Amino acid sequence: MAQIPIKRAIERVPGGMMIVPLLLGAVVATFMPGMPKFFGSFTNALFTGALPILAVFYVCMGAAIDIKATPYLLKKGGALFVAKVGSAIVVGMVLGHFLGEQPVPSGLFAGMSTLAVVAAMNDTNGGLYMALMGQYGKSEDVGAYTIMSLESGPFLTMVTLGVAGLAAFPWQTLVGSILPLVVGMLLGNLDREMREFLGRAVPVMIPFFALALGASLDLHKVWQAGLLGLGLGVAVVVVTGIPLYLTDRLTGGTGVAGVAAANTAGNGAAVPALIAAANPVYAEAAKSATLLVAACVVVTAILSPILTAAVAKRVAKRTSESKDTSHAKAGARQ
Repeated sequence: MAQIPIKRAIERVPGGMMIVPLLLGAVVATFMPGMPKFFGSFTNALFTGALPILAVFYVCMGAAIDIKATPYLLKKGGALFVAKVGSAIVVGMVLGHFLGEQPVPSGLFAGMSTLAVVAAMNDTNGGLYMALMGQYGKSEDVGAYTIMSLESGPFLTMVTLGVAGLAAFPWQTLVGSILPLVVGMLLGNLDREMREFLGRAVPVMIPFFALALGASLDLHKVWQAGLLGLGLGVAVVVVTGIPLYLTDRLTGGTGVAGVAAANTAGNGAAVPALIAAANPVYAEAAKSATLLVAACVVVTAILSPILTAAVAKRVAKRTSESKDTSHAKAGARQ
């Protein structure tokens, strides 16, 4: 039987395993909203079960985090982690003062919210970061994502929104949001075979929770979200990229790792819905925030590699010129 390269075609789209199912679910929600309930049973569960799938996703994600990281990984990953989350906190505090919990109601920025911006800035695209560092950086820098992967999930976004002075979350909700990740970390670090077993499930679940998230969206708002998402994507690369670059340089790096982390994770699009489920005051903002963050995933997946390649080229040129100068001085002394 002739094979159709479905997976390959989806992966050609930046963040495709997240974006394509998300849009497919949005198509169903917009043009066939009653279809999942009409068939009921597992079909309905597939279109409405984002939260249970995400809970399992974070257990498996946690299993891949190695707490026995070397000092270099702790130093590099920890520094980039603090720079990324710190940037989100500062921006969240500023926007929270002006916007509060609700999205902009009308005008050019209609739908933009503090929730959308914080969710887009808080989480690094691990696959993209590791691929870029595998090409332009050191293997130790690739491993730094072990620490940065703690950004995954709604916990840090909840903390950021609380620090920004917006509607806070009870401690039980905060603990509950990070508990699946912690359980996964325990399982993965107590048993290497469990880490391998659970870790393999992480990429498999992404299209399924993306489909369920998309099924709660209205495609009529996609165009507007796309334009705002473009601006948000550029903002993420610039606003988080500068402190990440400087932090990388201050910790002995070339700046390449910092720029490679200036992007948005595909699963970041799931965070607004999780935040709204934990605190209904964010329900209105979550509707547009999911689309905005999804658009941001695509934009940063295009911009971040371009910028990383440019910085790496500049570093290589500077290193080459430095070597040439050293050789010339050595030759002059002889």
